[in-house]
Amino acid sequence: MIVTTSDEIKERKITEVMGNTVRAKNVGRDIMAGFCNLVGGEIQEYSKLLAESREEAFKRMTQRAEDLGANALVGTRFATSMIAAGSSEILAYGTAVVVE
Repeated sequence: MIVTTSDEIKERKITEVMGNTVRAKNVGRDIMAGFCNLVGGEIQEYSKLLAESREEAFKRMTQRAEDLGANALVGTRFATSMIAAGSSEILAYGTAVVVE
């Protein structure tokens, strides 16, 4: 699977695809985050949750592209948004193409 952030591969079939996931924090992570807010430093539990969420959204996007018969993704991007207090969405999107 070829994945690029450029917007096109010339003379290729184009179909847009995306993958997303919504994740919620948990009490254990919130306790550690509160402690880090007092003393400073990286909130490793949230960093790990974000990395896992990005990976899941990426996997869903690439799987959808493969299901459509694509063998490459161009113009790939990630976006985040807050869904509700304590949960957010990670969105991976791009354009599925067939590269010959």
